[in-house]
Amino acid sequence: MAVESEHVRADLIDCQDFPDLVQRYQVRGVPKIVMNEYTQLLGAQPEAVFLQAILRAAGAEEPDGQAN
Repeated sequence: MAVESEHVRADLIDCQDFPDLVQRYQVRGVPKIVMNEYTQLLGAQPEAVFLQAILRAAGAEEPDGQAN
């Protein structure tokens, strides 16, 4: 998705190189995806779950699944 949109930025962080980020985001497993500092996913997720998290991070969907 980041390739398709200028509004999305993706970074890959190696936990061993950035222990401060591991602590900040409480990484306990990988992959750990953090969007807009608040929306987080841990582990491999189905596409539908990932898309819902993106919409939530973008403010396009309420946590209970109701669109804005």
